[in-house]
Amino acid sequence: MNSRKDQLTAINRLLDIMDDLREKCPWDKKQTLESLRHLTIEETYELADAILDNDLTEIKKELGDVLLHIVFYAKIGSEKSAFDIADVANSICDKLIERHPHIYGDIKVENEDDVKRNWEQIKLKEGKSSVLEGVPKSLPAVVKANRIQDKVAGVGFDWEKPEQVWEKVQEELSELNEEVVKGNQQNIEKEFGDVLFSMINYARFIGVNPENALEKTNKKFINRFQFLEAAAKKEGKQLSEMSLTEMDVYWEKSKAFFK
Repeated sequence: MNSRKDQLTAINRLLDIMDDLREKCPWDKKQTLESLRHLTIEETYELADAILDNDLTEIKKELGDVLLHIVFYAKIGSEKSAFDIADVANSICDKLIERHPHIYGDIKVENEDDVKRNWEQIKLKEGKSSVLEGVPKSLPAVVKANRIQDKVAGVGFDWEKPEQVWEKVQEELSELNEEVVKGNQQNIEKEFGDVLFSMINYARFIGVNPENALEKTNKKFINRFQFLEAAAKKEGKQLSEMSLTEMDVYWEKSKAFFK
């Protein structure tokens, strides 16, 4: 691996290249904080995909893309005399030191839960009026629910045992079923949301990241369905013309193939 000196040299090289691009490239000169925003979101999702695929080579590339965006934002900030990359780095350094008094102070902790509780308490002392202020409004719903539950748990608002959460899941499923029987669409949506929220909470208690779990299932389904499509095409068949029984044969083969 590279030495600390080589790592700093590489970062400095990136900063020099960013200066060149901002000065000489028509596209880079045109960009603003706002114009980069959607591209940053896209790059973050691409990184997330690479992580789920456990593709270390792709992770390296996507981290580079995300790092470029951080440097780009810092460059624009310096042009506005608002902040530069040093301010960005020092800001996160100061935050990390402030929020890790068990490392940089005299606070004692026993486990990860103590660290989380201290983190949320420190944020409230910094002027936050709610532990939920740090949850971005634009997060995808599953990620947001997980973060909400994690944050309130950090101040002690939580179930004690996984069994209690599972009972809540069963309760919400029962209430959903009652509304389905009644046929009230508005209440069905409400109870369905409660089921999802309680399942996400249960995932936390059994050590599962719900977003990762769902995305892995998405990828598994895509692989199996595309196998089904390819197998049917190989035999000159159209899925739209096949019965569910016929498709199920290929589906079972796909499960065996990707097992």
